Amino acid sequence: MLKDNVLERGEPALQEVESPPFVPAPPHRPAKREIEARAPLAPDSRAAERPGLPVQAEEKQPEARGRRRRDGLLHRRPVVLAIGAMVLAAVLGGGYVYLDDANHFQSTDDAFIAARQSALGPKVSGYITAVPVTDNEHVAAGDVIARIDERDYRIALDQAEAQVAAAQASIENIDAQLQVQQAQISANEAQVDQAQAGLVFAEQQNARYQELAQKGSGTIQNAQQYSSQLRQQQAALASAQATLKLAQRQIEALKAQRSSAVASLAQAKAQRDQAQLNLSYTTVTAAQPGRIVNLSAAVGQFAQPGTNLTMFVPDQIWVTANFKEIQLDRMRPGDPVTLEIDAYPEREIRGHVDSVQPGSGTAFSLLPAQNATGNYVKIVQRVPVKIVMDAPPGDVALGPGMSVVPTVRIDPTPSLFERLRAGL
Repeated sequence: MLKDNVLERGEPALQEVESPPFVPAPPHRPAKREIEARAPLAPDSRAAERPGLPVQAEEKQPEARGRRRRDGLLHRRPVVLAIGAMVLAAVLGGGYVYLDDANHFQSTDDAFIAARQSALGPKVSGYITAVPVTDNEHVAAGDVIARIDERDYRIALDQAEAQVAAAQASIENIDAQLQVQQAQISANEAQVDQAQAGLVFAEQQNARYQELAQKGSGTIQNAQQYSSQLRQQQAALASAQATLKLAQRQIEALKAQRSSAVASLAQAKAQRDQAQLNLSYTTVTAAQPGRIVNLSAAVGQFAQPGTNLTMFVPDQIWVTANFKEIQLDRMRPGDPVTLEIDAYPEREIRGHVDSVQPGSGTAFSLLPAQNATGNYVKIVQRVPVKIVMDAPPGDVALGPGMSVVPTVRIDPTPSLFERLRAGL
């Protein structure tokens, strides 16, 4: 009763536990062990079950087991471990050799063959009479690509040459007139001299008879007669001098006519030269060696000035490689380049860096990027680099747009791989 009251109040109670009476086991009868299935105990529980084992020794047991495992693996598989160590060393050494060799070069797959291709067309109009070339044919400088009917232009040349001949004849005629006029001037000068001599004599006669008339030795009629002759000689001299001046002025007029005729001759010669040029334009030729591409000219076609007859790709080609701007730090003009063309993977072509464009490719595009507007995101730009081939192959067709993988050597010193290869 007291016990129940204490439990009801929540107070602890002291109870005596009486030990059960000792019951001896039957003789020669082993105790039955009870097998219980239980989960593995945690390290703390194991330590609790083994109170006699120190905690520090229990913590050192996994390390000891790990060392025993490693020692056992080393003793059981020494060849595997040796091979693994050799493979690891080979991988590390090969990686170092590869990185050292890669630091001597810069490469990109954004590269293409470029050329200054152009469209060929006539400068004069007319019907095409011949096309002696075909598609993709290689032509030398001066080879005929197309011919235009030249009859109209030959007639125009003949007319221009006739005009030149007429202008030259006009000049010769004026030269002859100048010579005649010069002779006329000489005759007029002689007449002036004659009139001057007659005037001198008339003046002397007039003075003599005027003096005789005053003294009464001569008649007044004679004095009047010689006075009249004096005035006639004066008039004759004035007339001769006027005629001389007219002849001299005629020389000046003839010289002006000759200058005009010379100008007409120059104009006629210019027209003749233009007619010769137009006649030469009827033959469309290649200005430099190259290949005929996309030929559209046909016999009988009427070609207007500027009509596209064919595309022409010159032999002078190069490679435009668009390197990232972070690859240009040690790249300089003259650096050697190895070119691998996708169309001919077995070919290895040598070249060199010719120049680096002063600006990125987008800066010279039709619509350049305006980084000052909107949100800006930094992007690594690409800069075109011109690479010239040292000895382009002549037995394969290389043209604009073909893909190339250039590798530029930016460090002239030999890499470790090259030294090892040279030593072997």
